[in-house]
Amino acid sequence: MEKNKENKCILEKWLSPYADWGLVFLRLGVGIVFLVHGIQKLMGIAMVSGFFGQVGIPAAGFFAWVVAVVEAVGGLALILGFGARYAGLLLGVVMVVAIAKVHLANGFFAPNGYEYPLTLLAASLTFLFAGSGKKLSLEQKLCK
Repeated sequence: MEKNKENKCILEKWLSPYADWGLVFLRLGVGIVFLVHGIQKLMGIAMVSGFFGQVGIPAAGFFAWVVAVVEAVGGLALILGFGARYAGLLLGVVMVVAIAKVHLANGFFAPNGYEYPLTLLAASLTFLFAGSGKKLSLEQKLCK
């Protein structure tokens, strides 16, 4: 019985010293996604503004800029590991509004459903609560 328990814990023993790298991979992946989406919105801000108006977002032109900048700057912040808690908060708010105004009505799995934005919301909340982490984080270098 002890041997079976030992086998179940082998990944725990091998990978525990590298646990901080998990946030690095999440930060880079999610940061790239938000950065690219933000840049895409900035490059087509008129279309974003029009879409926001169609889905009932007030002051659509203003909030198109806000969302585009939050996504681009927030994505860059995650990549650099600087201000991840603030980025997580702001990106989380963007995802809650996106789910409520656009994706929820489409269902979970449907094209343009809320499965993907929900995943990004969960990741954003992870950064809000966990921060940048200890590895490859500009924040850890500057704020020690």
